[in-house]
Order: sequence, then C-alpha cells, then structure tokens
Amino acid sequence: MSDRQDLFHYVAEEFAEDYREGEIDRREFLRRTVLLGGGVSGARGLLASLGVTGVSSAELAQAQQANPQAPAPVSKPLVDPTDPAIQAQEVRYTARGFEHIAYLARPAGDVSAPGILVIHENRGLQPHIQDVARRLAKAGYIALAPDLVSKVGGTAKFTDTVQISSYLAQTPAEEHIANLQEALRVLKATPGVQADKLGVVGFCFGGGLTWRLATEAPELKAAVPFYGPAPDLAKVPGIKAAVLGIYGGNDTRINAGIPALEAALKKAGIKYQIKIYEGANHAFHNDTGANYNQSAAEDAWRMTLEWFKAYLV
Repeated sequence: MSDRQDLFHYVAEEFAEDYREGEIDRREFLRRTVLLGGGVSGARGLLASLGVTGVSSAELAQAQQANPQAPAPVSKPLVDPTDPAIQAQEVRYTARGFEHIAYLARPAGDVSAPGILVIHENRGLQPHIQDVARRLAKAGYIALAPDLVSKVGGTAKFTDTVQISSYLAQTPAEEHIANLQEALRVLKATPGVQADKLGVVGFCFGGGLTWRLATEAPELKAAVPFYGPAPDLAKVPGIKAAVLGIYGGNDTRINAGIPALEAALKKAGIKYQIKIYEGANHAFHNDTGANYNQSAAEDAWRMTLEWFKAYLV
C-alpha cells in the first residue's frame, strides 16, 4: 500500500470508527465518505473497503446534500492563551512555494529552552492542539504546532472539518513530512530554542506522522506519538530519538500494529517504551472529543513531560 493510500484509508477508518462508537450519526458518516471518496461512486467503493454494506446510491446522494453534524461544545482550555506565564501567537513563514501557518507557544520572557513540534490530528490545527502547545510552554518548552492545511489556506478557512480531513488524507505522506521538516527548521531557528534539543509529539493522524518524522529526522532527540499507526518498518532503523508510544487499550485498529513495530524497534536497538491504557479508546487524550478519558489523559501527559525531561533537558 502506498503512503497516499495508507493515509487515505486511515482517515476512512477513522470516520467508520466514529460512526460505530456513536460519535457521529449514520447520515454524517455517509456524508463524510461521499466527500472523502469524491462523490457517490467513490463513496460506494470506500464503504465496500470498510466492510459497510446495504447503503443505496439514493441514501448517499441524500447524505451528500446534508449539512455537517453540529460539533460538540469546545471545553475550556487547560492553559489560557492570556496566561502571563507564556507567550502564544500565530506565526507565518514561506517555504516550499507557499505560506505556512503555525502556532508558537513559549515561556514568557527571554528564555532558552528545548523545542518541541506538535502535530495535529486529521481535523487540522484546532484549539485543542493550540492548547497542547501552550501546556508545553507552561512546562518550560518552546512549542511549534504547524498547520498542515496551510497550502489550501489553513484550518481556520474551513467550517467543515471533513474538508480538512479529506485534504489531509489525499495529500501524500511525503508532502506532510516535507512540511514538517520545514517546521522543524523554523523551530530550530526560533530565538531561544536549544537547537540540539528537539522533540516531537503528535496525536492520531499526527501520531502516525510523528512515527514517520522520527524515521526521517535524525536531529530529533525525543518523540511521543499518541495512538499513531506504525511507520514503514524498514525505516525504523533511521530513528535516533527515544520514543514513547502511547495507546488506548480499546483501540484495536491501531494496536494491531504494535507487535511488529516493537519487534522492529528492538532489532534496531531503538530506545523506546510502549504504554497502553486499558479501557481507553482512540483519541482519549483530546479533552474536546467524545473519547476523552481524564485519568488516562492526565497520566499520559505526565509520562510525556517526564519523557521530554529525560531526553531533552
């Protein structure tokens, strides 16, 4: 399976999982598959690949015309953007022929600190990911969260997150990695960043990109992918970072890849740890989502900070 097909199918499976777990209703699930599949015909093939049967073309056509399901209310961030202990702002930079948008959070004042890249989920650079960047700033790091939707105007341009997910799914992984490499260069050049102490953390779709980036960016010293699909196992020996992989025990779709990934990590002599939270689902760390599990999320964040402290400070 190519990288493009891999990401595309990953997002399709995310939609199906959201439906099966009751996070979205049937019409919204079908609307998403039509948008991702590029029309009714493409949606039928996509549904077949997901093992979903009994859906007529008429139902798909109706779903195509439906309005997006209303999003869940956004919870209050853990770190307020106006917190005097930090500085947070949008930044822009030009690379690879277009303007990139990112969110930069850092401790207040003239500080020197390790830099951490934050990679968002398949919904783009949402407030939750900005909050994660601020949490890292509050913990003493300089964090940069790039918007991987920048090439088409950025996350804020879209009111329908499925358009964001579709764009991200249809973009080759190599292009995402190239954009993340540019973000790393910007982070490294950011005043105050200790360029020899770079880390990365990512969630869901971004967790998978965290694994992939770790295989391509030897300058990384620490990586924390949250429930991310495994990278190309042949590239695992390229990982130079110490990796903490965090997973939910109920996330069988993603967890199926852990045994082979662990075997590859051991064979390559990579410093790593795998933590599985029993009873937690995919995306359990996101406190704005339906799968949020407070106890697992808080402990996973504690482990994340301890991991960065061990390998970046």
